[in-house]
Amino acid sequence: MQTAIFHLAFPIGNVPEAKAFYVDGLGCELGRESHNAVILNLYGTQLVGHVTKEVLAAQQGIYPRHFGVVFETLVDWQALHDRAISQGLTFYQNAKRRFPDTPLDHQTFFLQDPFHNLLEFKHYYNPAAIFDERAQGEIGDRVSPAG
Repeated sequence: MQTAIFHLAFPIGNVPEAKAFYVDGLGCELGRESHNAVILNLYGTQLVGHVTKEVLAAQQGIYPRHFGVVFETLVDWQALHDRAISQGLTFYQNAKRRFPDTPLDHQTFFLQDPFHNLLEFKHYYNPAAIFDERAQGEIGDRVSPAG
């Protein structure tokens, strides 16, 4: 079976700010670019930032939309967390541990790019929690049905 590469397109306000955040800040590899778009490699995911003239407003919380990376090792998760701090990136949510002492136990933090896109980075202590652990009913933070 051939390996697939995930692709995600998202809105940006301009290419230079996107490159500053994603390449200089996060350490993405830079691909092709034009004045209308930029291609980035985020840990093997092809991100494509498309310039839009629409107003890019901030979400009210992390749901419903965000994207990111699940790290296999805590060392790699911590390295990106430390890099985000040293690069002065904007944390939308500081690092925290979710569901401690359960099969879903993981570390997470959220960043916000200059265009209000939210990125989550996490590491599960139990790798089965990434796609399995179906008996567990928790997903994300506990929020009320209205919020």
